[in-house]
Amino acid sequence: MYPGHWGRVTPDKPAIIDAGSGEAVTHGELDERSTRLARLLQAGGLRPGDHIALFMENHPRYFEVVWAALRSGLVLTTVNRYLTAEEAGYIVDNSNSKALVTSRKLVEAAAGLLPLAPNCGLNLMVDGAADGFEPYEEALATSSAEPLDDEPLGDFMLYSSGTTGRPKGIHRPRPPSRAADGFPLASAIGGLFRFDDQTVYLSPAPLYHSAPLAFSICTQALGGTVVMMRSFDPVEALAAIERHRVTHSQWVPTMFTRMLKLPEEQRTGYDLSSHRVAIHAAAPCPRPIKEAMFEWWGPIIHEYYAGTELNGLTYAGPQDWLAHPGTVGRPVMGVLHICDEEGDEVPVGDVGIVYFEQPVPPFEYHKDPEQTKSSQNPRHPLWTTLNDVGRVDEDGFLYLTDRATFMIISGGVNIYPQEIEDCLVMHPAVEDVAVIGVPDDDLGEEVKAVVQARPGVETGPDLEKELIGWARERLSHFKCPRSVDFEEQLPRLPTGKLYKRLLRDRYWGQRDTSIV
Repeated sequence: MYPGHWGRVTPDKPAIIDAGSGEAVTHGELDERSTRLARLLQAGGLRPGDHIALFMENHPRYFEVVWAALRSGLVLTTVNRYLTAEEAGYIVDNSNSKALVTSRKLVEAAAGLLPLAPNCGLNLMVDGAADGFEPYEEALATSSAEPLDDEPLGDFMLYSSGTTGRPKGIHRPRPPSRAADGFPLASAIGGLFRFDDQTVYLSPAPLYHSAPLAFSICTQALGGTVVMMRSFDPVEALAAIERHRVTHSQWVPTMFTRMLKLPEEQRTGYDLSSHRVAIHAAAPCPRPIKEAMFEWWGPIIHEYYAGTELNGLTYAGPQDWLAHPGTVGRPVMGVLHICDEEGDEVPVGDVGIVYFEQPVPPFEYHKDPEQTKSSQNPRHPLWTTLNDVGRVDEDGFLYLTDRATFMIISGGVNIYPQEIEDCLVMHPAVEDVAVIGVPDDDLGEEVKAVVQARPGVETGPDLEKELIGWARERLSHFKCPRSVDFEEQLPRLPTGKLYKRLLRDRYWGQRDTSIV
């Protein structure tokens, strides 16, 4: 279903509750506001198939923009709200967006990106206005609340950085349909995780990310209520479960860790009896952390493995994981293949690159056919990979054992070393640099730079501080290294290839797995 249905059937039921302020937006209000915005976008010249960008913090208005796009046939790109103007501007421009919705809170970055996205002819700002932007609320008030004559179902094109270079837009082809026919992913999520019109879903994560966005939209499509946190706080998350009688939730392992570290009186001070399904993904969960969560919350923890590309999906219910500790589940979408570097399947139990087979090509990277091709098995083009490495046991359960691209997952956020290396190598004191993820009890991994200084440069704490500051002036802070180590010579092969494995093994203690 979509807001037009629930706006008629349960108009007074909350579709969104802001966990911090308590502000609620009903299904009726969500229906009306998304209709007004769809009308406004159409009046601004946007037509089905056109692209729109959303650059905003977690906010009750967020869902109005999403549903306006979905009920008018537009393609929506949600932009990481922590990006700089240059980083966000690249995505808005690369996505061919003709409209941008942002907020007063992000005014500095939003204003800075406008010159980089000249195709955006309609720019709206929530909670105020700035040069180049129309006030969102005023624009909506003058727009019609009558649904569009035709409401084709829109789509998403979210961005995920590759191993090198700029972020890549992920386009997933699908047959055309109408918004009134329903949101296809909702039925899949509803069946797998038992979502329905009685679901109260706690979303503690940033909505620009594909998983929180998808689960929230599916909750609303099924007639449930989303309890949205502006930002994660371990005590406030537990309080929200009690206050709003939350039934479903989704987390990254860092959130588990921080809740487990709360004083005992805080951990046990809230009534969590309404909580039936807790879902986690986005990053590897240390086995002791997950076992502690089972002991605390009981057998309600579900896990899945998938990417924004949605080329496949594995699922492990509570009993699956308890019987196969460490697994990320068995495939429920796509046929799983573990292959060597030549693309041939390896025996059960052997480690290799994880591929999923689909009957048709499941995705392509926007304006990047080479990157699309690199994701395909060299012998089987319909087998695609996210460049993760793992093994499958005799029961068909997948275990991830490494990341082929050395992507860093810190607190559930994907961080790609090449961009950081490209920044640091420009410092006049740096001869060579490698950026890797190293173990962190809280975040899972943290960013470390290993630097080879130029001849004659004195290394030590002062240079470390200078390099971290250099990065923080040029990159989003979550990408910046937390520490810098120095080496006389980085392990490069004669071909020039940096042998990161030798560096990583020192920090990971040469464990059997680089994921903890």
